[in-house]
Amino acid sequence: MKFKLFFINCIVLSILFLTGCDKNESNKDSGKETTQYDPEEEDRDINSITVRPELADRLKIGNPSLIDLADKILVPSRVQVDEERTAQIGSYVTGRIIDMFVILGDYVKPGQPLARITSPDLTNSQLAYLRAVSRVVVTQKAADRARHLLAADAIPVAEVERRQSELEIAKAERGAALDQLKLFGMGEEEIKALNKKGTILPWLDIKATREGYVIARNIIVGQVVQPSDPLFQVADLSYVWVVGDVPEQIARDVRLGQHVEINVPAIGGTDFDGVIIFVSDIVNRLTRTVMTRVLVENPDRKLKPDMLANMHITDTQQKILVVPEAAVVRELNQDYVFVQISENHFQRILVELGPEVANFRPVLNGLTIDQKIVLEGAFHLDSERKLAELE
Repeated sequence: MKFKLFFINCIVLSILFLTGCDKNESNKDSGKETTQYDPEEEDRDINSITVRPELADRLKIGNPSLIDLADKILVPSRVQVDEERTAQIGSYVTGRIIDMFVILGDYVKPGQPLARITSPDLTNSQLAYLRAVSRVVVTQKAADRARHLLAADAIPVAEVERRQSELEIAKAERGAALDQLKLFGMGEEEIKALNKKGTILPWLDIKATREGYVIARNIIVGQVVQPSDPLFQVADLSYVWVVGDVPEQIARDVRLGQHVEINVPAIGGTDFDGVIIFVSDIVNRLTRTVMTRVLVENPDRKLKPDMLANMHITDTQQKILVVPEAAVVRELNQDYVFVQISENHFQRILVELGPEVANFRPVLNGLTIDQKIVLEGAFHLDSERKLAELE
């Protein structure tokens, strides 16, 4: 019986031993399978491409260029009226508007009536002037009569001097009253009519003081106005200002008399030539900018006040290494160019480039002037590289 148990135990141990060996062999085989790899995939460079001869004929190969390049500084700006060709027109007296003669956009000339106003102050001033004129007439006659009496030795000299003094005072009052009428806006013709007829004008016309277009009208009929109220704005729009704030870091490149290019997005592709006429002597403490004013000719009145514009200021020229815009491909917000390794073999390399200027990209880092690169056809070459990467 013991012999049988011993024999059975030996058989079980043999089976367990054989089973363990099979498992070890299986594990070894599976380990070998996981470590297999393709050497071609490990050696493949996704930035390297060998092109077909038919595509190579379409590529233009050359070196980066070293050229004199002037950057254009873009300054957001706005169109304004030329203040030297603009006039604010108001009333010289307090009164009520009784009539209007122009609307917005009308073209007016100096002396043309814009509105009509009636005012008690105007009436009182005319009365004061007529009184002064009458007093001059009376005192003149009294002075003439006194001189005749003095010649007849009928009155003393002191009386003649007193009457002459009254005449001088009356003339001074008349002059002051006349100046008051002129300050209220009465013209020479109206004053002559007042002297001749003695009829007081119940109203007065508010007239244009310069030639131009009415670009603002702030009154209506029946409105009571004061001398401090701006009623009309008349501007000559044949020239306008374009005003922008230049960052202080580049303000040193801005100078009086410099020509700049003005672009207005609302107008489209038309560019205007302007001349810098003013550069502020102070820096805005909040924005760290310098206010710059440009004078632009506007014969067709395309530029309208308060339009948004872009001021392109040309920087000073300097030697810069550049590549054409067509040589650059972008991926994940990075710039690349293709360098020629051999006749049909190219390598895509990462470069650091500046903003585009006149269809060129300044090279900041990653490329030298002696390297051969793809100047034209880089986009097609990059497409071939991507297709090869997917295969």
